[in-house]
Amino acid sequence: MEENSITYTHTNTYTTLNDVTSQTKNVWVALHGMGYLSKYFIKYFKALDTKENYIIAPQAPSKYYQDKRFKYIGASWLTRENIETEKENLFAYLDAMWSKELEKIGNQEVRFIFMGYSQGVSILTRWMAHRALSCDYLLLHSGAIPQELEATHFNYLPQSTTVTYLYGDEDEYITEARKTEQQLKGSALFGERLNVQVFKGKHEVHVPFINEISTKLM
Repeated sequence: MEENSITYTHTNTYTTLNDVTSQTKNVWVALHGMGYLSKYFIKYFKALDTKENYIIAPQAPSKYYQDKRFKYIGASWLTRENIETEKENLFAYLDAMWSKELEKIGNQEVRFIFMGYSQGVSILTRWMAHRALSCDYLLLHSGAIPQELEATHFNYLPQSTTVTYLYGDEDEYITEARKTEQQLKGSALFGERLNVQVFKGKHEVHVPFINEISTKLM
């Protein structure tokens, strides 16, 4: 048996909320977790000021049915299978999406807020590291930082970049050992820029913190 590979053109979607105007202050790039579709994930940002916040939610390419009735559809970014090739596929998709969105923003001065939630944390940090993407605020929400990433991958980030690792105190996926591991990993990568925030709740998007970031950056 021999496994072969081919290269082909693939089309994928992504979702945006609000418009880029002269009043736009914050541009968010928010990567959802496993099981989400971007069109539903982006609803967590609906409470933000519509004139000052523009949200971009990329869509994980691998869709699947989540229930036996084939009613609910979710998506996944990556698995262990053929991971290096799949990472490059994701980077190519995210690059194309980002290039298109940057054309809308042009030379306008805005604050870039990058957020990864759950599985989106690993994809976001890998993409940033491989493409040296800068942002003003990096939110790592309830997910794991990949082990292969090192501090040298983020040397390009300005010292002014704020990095927050956020998780719920009852998150069923984050054990005490994982908390320690991720805090040590985050500190190794981002140094004094890292701050850890814990909220009361489970493995869920913490909307109040999203709203708080928007308000603080205005």
